[in-house]
Amino acid sequence: MLGRVNHIAIAVPDLAAAAAIYRDTLGARVSQAQALPEHGVTVVFVELENTKVELLEPLGADSPIASFLAKNPSGGMHHICYEVEDILKARDQLRQDGARVLGDGQPKIGAHGKPVLFLHPKDFQGTLIELEQV
Repeated sequence: MLGRVNHIAIAVPDLAAAAAIYRDTLGARVSQAQALPEHGVTVVFVELENTKVELLEPLGADSPIASFLAKNPSGGMHHICYEVEDILKARDQLRQDGARVLGDGQPKIGAHGKPVLFLHPKDFQGTLIELEQV
């Protein structure tokens, strides 16, 4: 079911400062900031040879990242994203196996313009999992 790791997401309290560290200190390519109101975040992607690191900043007080940062003020790993070939087939199989899909269970369009779903961290050893259809 799982393909390659698409990205690892890190919640940060200051997106511009975090992007500057990756770009200026570590010498990485960093994308332009992109607001994703449907997900309540602003993101940049650190583009690596074999994957990406997504830096997330809250977009509004109701953002799930705002609540994450309230518990982790310095930021930290938020989720890991895996690629799947067919997101609906993956969702249905996971539900059949007892995994919980967050939200209404319908894929939303993610930062890469592709359908994404999130899986409950309590079902995956405390790790929030994002699935992205490739």
